[in-house]
Amino acid sequence: MPLAYAEGLEQTRGAWGAYSSGSAPEGPGDGHHGSMAGLDGIDQPRGHSRAAAARWSPAVEDEQGLRALELFGNPAEAEVPLPSRPESAATARRLAQIVILRHWGLTPKLTEDAVLLVSELVGNAVRHTGARVFGLRLRRRRGWVRVEVRDPSRGLPCLMPVQETDISGRGLFLVDKLADRWGVDLLPRGKTTWFEMRVSDR
Repeated sequence: MPLAYAEGLEQTRGAWGAYSSGSAPEGPGDGHHGSMAGLDGIDQPRGHSRAAAARWSPAVEDEQGLRALELFGNPAEAEVPLPSRPESAATARRLAQIVILRHWGLTPKLTEDAVLLVSELVGNAVRHTGARVFGLRLRRRRGWVRVEVRDPSRGLPCLMPVQETDISGRGLFLVDKLADRWGVDLLPRGKTTWFEMRVSDR
């Protein structure tokens, strides 16, 4: 039986949005973990998230990330529209990597986790919203990094039970595990799905 997605409702920028605040809630004690319906990701990891993150190499991505930045724009400066196609997951990852690791100078560990979660949010937008285009936005404020993916669907994802051995449907499990906060803001047209991660300011 699906669990409620949100802990409550929060008015954000004039729109009501579902949200999960603070540290992500613990999963049920019956061996099941929550998963965001549709947040399967394009490159869905098989097994532990660390193994998936280990396949990502900042050095390999640098040149492609710079090229993506030139072609699509900087998501740290303004929302970047990307076509709703599977290959856009790789573009979004490259944009996130070049901004978080190179422009903001944050750690490879945080970058790995953020890039993995970007795949989950983009996978949801591409596969389950019927959108032609989605928007990617990265924001940084003191102590926090925020990643947003906007799409035209107002359908809210929900928590569903997932077994530890499942290899699909684990999107929210990963978001829940790696992000410090996450949620969905409903907009007049569509929604923004987001996650935030704490950073140590130097």
